[in-house]
Amino acid sequence: MEASWRQVAGGRGRARGRATAAAPSSGNGIHLRGAGGGRGKGAAGPGPRPGGAASRAAAGGSARSGPAGPGAPQTPAACELMSQRKFEEIKKANQAAAKKLVEEHFSSSSEEEGDEDFEGKRGKIVANTFTSYTTQTDGDMRELERTRQYVHEAFQAGAMTCLICIASVKRNQAVWSCSGCFCIFHMPCIQKWAKDSQFLVSSPLTDDDFGKRDYPWPCPKCRFEYKRSDTPSRYYCYCGKVEDPPVDPWLVPHSCGQVCEREFKPPCGHKCLLLCHPGPCPPCPKMVTITCYCKKAKPIPRRCSAKEWSCQLPCGRKLLCGHHKCESPCHAGNCPPCPRVSRQKCVCGKQVAERSCASPLWHCDQVCGKTLPCGNHTCEQVCHVGACGECPRSGKRFCPCQKSKFSLPCTEDVPTCGDSCDKVLECGIHRCSQRCHRGPCETCRQEVEKHCRCGKHTKRMPCHKPYLCETKCVKMRDCQKHQCRRKCCPGNCPPCDQNCGRTLGCRNHKCPSVCHRGSCYPCPETVDVKCNCGTTKVTVPCGRERTTRPPKCKEQCSRPPTCHHTSQEKHRCHFGSCPPCHQPCQKVLEKCGHLCPAPCHDQALIKQAGRHQPTGPWEQPSEPAFIQTALPCPPCQVPIPIECLGKHEVSPLPCHAVGPYSCKRVCGRALDCQNHTCMKECHKVTEIDACIGKNKAGPECLQCEEGCSKSRPLGCPHPCVLPCHPGECPPCVQMLRIKCHCKITSLYVECRKITTADENEKNLLSCCKNQCPKELPCGHRCKEMCHPGECPFNCNQKVKLRCPCKRIKKELQCNKVRENHISIECDTTCKEMKRKASEIKEAEAKAALEEEKRRQQAELEAFENRLKGRRKKNRKRDEVAIELTLWQKYKYYLLPAGAVVVLVFAWYIAHDVA
Repeated sequence: MEASWRQVAGGRGRARGRATAAAPSSGNGIHLRGAGGGRGKGAAGPGPRPGGAASRAAAGGSARSGPAGPGAPQTPAACELMSQRKFEEIKKANQAAAKKLVEEHFSSSSEEEGDEDFEGKRGKIVANTFTSYTTQTDGDMRELERTRQYVHEAFQAGAMTCLICIASVKRNQAVWSCSGCFCIFHMPCIQKWAKDSQFLVSSPLTDDDFGKRDYPWPCPKCRFEYKRSDTPSRYYCYCGKVEDPPVDPWLVPHSCGQVCEREFKPPCGHKCLLLCHPGPCPPCPKMVTITCYCKKAKPIPRRCSAKEWSCQLPCGRKLLCGHHKCESPCHAGNCPPCPRVSRQKCVCGKQVAERSCASPLWHCDQVCGKTLPCGNHTCEQVCHVGACGECPRSGKRFCPCQKSKFSLPCTEDVPTCGDSCDKVLECGIHRCSQRCHRGPCETCRQEVEKHCRCGKHTKRMPCHKPYLCETKCVKMRDCQKHQCRRKCCPGNCPPCDQNCGRTLGCRNHKCPSVCHRGSCYPCPETVDVKCNCGTTKVTVPCGRERTTRPPKCKEQCSRPPTCHHTSQEKHRCHFGSCPPCHQPCQKVLEKCGHLCPAPCHDQALIKQAGRHQPTGPWEQPSEPAFIQTALPCPPCQVPIPIECLGKHEVSPLPCHAVGPYSCKRVCGRALDCQNHTCMKECHKVTEIDACIGKNKAGPECLQCEEGCSKSRPLGCPHPCVLPCHPGECPPCVQMLRIKCHCKITSLYVECRKITTADENEKNLLSCCKNQCPKELPCGHRCKEMCHPGECPFNCNQKVKLRCPCKRIKKELQCNKVRENHISIECDTTCKEMKRKASEIKEAEAKAALEEEKRRQQAELEAFENRLKGRRKKNRKRDEVAIELTLWQKYKYYLLPAGAVVVLVFAWYIAHDVA
């Protein structure tokens, strides 16, 4: 049994571990605790508590199932299965709670959304909402500011607040918007408000009157009154088209996304073109053609919201005086009174005064004074219109008590009649008992039994005195909280004049209204939620300042620096401690006197050392603790120009590492031979004579052990016979074998003669004294002695020139022939010989042509004979014997003989001409 209990406990422990590992978490850092640990509260929301009663029940059930009865012990597999089932139940409960918490978290309008993503998203939604206003009608964006403010408040954290319950209005909650102040309330809150308001107004009525009259209910903010039938019962979007609009993250909260199409106020016949939006509709952006106030100007197109305009021309309408015209610029409404002044008589005509033309009728302050028709009295009226009328003392007149009538002249007064006055006194009960008299009656002095005003006490006292008892009224006033406490109250208790004084829903103020029944109106105050410096603020309803996040301020933080700097780095206003200072330290270092260029290290976070180390794996390691401390300045890194040991370069070294150093280059100082340099790595050199310079080798440098490697004179191929030495090498005396200019003969000359000779001497040394073997362009050999370069073109050799037919010939110098291009023309004899030769050629050609024709004819006849099929033996008989001509027989003898004759004739002519 003890072993099975261990297995059950182990299974429950493993279930707790798996539940803890599988506990879901929300996307914004809201972590829900899993089903691990008996002391954990688990996930928020309904459902069994992980690690609580459900786990204890599972454990208890498993524990009890072990020793429940003999013969029925729990197997390890059954215990494991039960633990797994309990774990799945707890896991489902945690997931349901996490899902509900996430939905509540993301249902807010804008309070929990990311700042950067939300700003861009809000800009797109607002732009889409105002697109139709700015593009379709070319609307002025300045007229949208009021509406834009309401749209921004729909996204702003804490701005959309129900003033009744002082809670945030979320995206997925049903709301109602007031048509007067456009304030938004929760649907249940406004319904309860309207019901309570109607009940309070109708509560003083009787049961018969209740429900018969339509009592209004006010808006909690602007007191705009609505009828009982206007009590909201369904959730609509702002424009009222869609019932229960769905939640769309790409639309304004509680908007349907359609065009508003509400009538403008004041109505102009057009409808709003924005998408469904909170707040009032902007001014009408449509264009209408309308004239000015005075109707004189030509109609022009203007914005419908500002269609009334003035042309600034004189109005010109006739004023009420009937004489002048209105000189004011074109204006709306009636013309002002005439501003001119004229002399006008009063009503009675006695006085004339300069008065405003707008008030022609006026009364002077003199009594009329005209004699009445009676002739005894004058009119006592002040400056009046029309006749004065009859004398007021003429005709029948009554006595003072109005009981007797007398007919007397207007010069006599009416006497008293002697009867009792009998007029009702001021008390309204008794009458005057004096004789008929002039003047008012006296005060009533009779004693009567009078009831007090509240009707509880009586007393005998003079009739003219009121009777008020000292009893205080105990009835409740209309607030149903305070007694009347007025002495001798007749029952119509006045309204309560005390202050309500109840704490409002904001928990900050008390109700300033007179004591009343029902719920108090929402707190009218607003609170500015400010940033740390107070420059940027967000106005929220009173009571929301504790749950509204402070706005992001764009101003610079104005806190004093916490380090040694006089001013801190520029950064935005914020709450909490300022970020670490990244300015250069700029402290003066003690060793070198330079300023520290490292970032400020006055408040560096250093991991705390020497903390308690865990003694074993069962002890959880504690997180490392960091403390703020001032670090010493790092080693100075200011570059200091330092020359290397061999004085090759000046390199900047960190100030803290300044000292002798080797640049790792080759020493490069000139050795004593003055031809080579020291090849050792940069080293220290002791300068013997400082005036010689830095390139002189010192005792520490290498000694030159190479041969002379100086460049030889041009043309000398022999090396210097001396070891490496300073100065010039001795002249070379070795013999040098060279070719002459014509490249045929080899000459031997001392090397120094060749290398030191100028151009002319070199030409003489290279000459072999023989005739140049080169051929001139004309084909003759050069007559000059061996020479360099091209041969001179001055060939004087005799050449023979002939005419084209080769009969005439002459001898001339070669250079003259090539320079002047001399040619010999044929004479008449040559031409005659050419003509005869051409005739001979033509005769030969003609004879050859005829011979060809005969041959072809013979071949044709032979071919025809072969076609006839004759036998071969008979063909010889049929062949035609062709007779040869003289030319064909002797042409081989005639042609050489003719050529010889022509040549002899040509030579003869040429010889004669010469």
